[in-house]
Amino acid sequence: MATETPGQTASTCIGADGSAIGMPQLCFDWWPNQIFWLVLTLVVIYFVLSRIALPRISAVLAERAGTITNDIAAAEELKQKAKEAEEAYEKALADARAEAQRIAAETKAGIQAELDAEMEKADAEISARTAESEKAIADIQASAMDSVKDVAKDVAKDIVGAMGGKADARTVTAAVNAKMKG
Repeated sequence: MATETPGQTASTCIGADGSAIGMPQLCFDWWPNQIFWLVLTLVVIYFVLSRIALPRISAVLAERAGTITNDIAAAEELKQKAKEAEEAYEKALADARAEAQRIAAETKAGIQAELDAEMEKADAEISARTAESEKAIADIQASAMDSVKDVAKDVAKDIVGAMGGKADARTVTAAVNAKMKG
């Protein structure tokens, strides 16, 4: 309990029983004491922050900035490598397409050569068969003409005989040959 000493006046912030009246922070009698401790606390916090916490935070920020810078540099390097790899891929793809076209052209030329050879062979075979067929047709025509001559001779003999005449084979042959020639 608060006891008054000689020369000390009673505070308006302390009640008769020694307890604070209202909030002590709002009592103007205690403000100089509170301001002293506030300034002392702020100075201590300032030194703790400036000597311990802020250097650690700045070190972490510097480390992060370095990491970010390194990561960006690595990303640029990887981007460049990817670009080079893409260019190499495009070149390889173009080379492969050119090679495929060359192979296709060679294959097409080879197939065309084989086709031409087979066509010549087939044409030669067709020509040979056509010649054989023409010869066979000529032979058939010749034998047909001979058969027609024989039939014509026989018919002419029969007609002359049916009319009551007599024809010798030589006369009938000469007459049929004359008619056959045109």
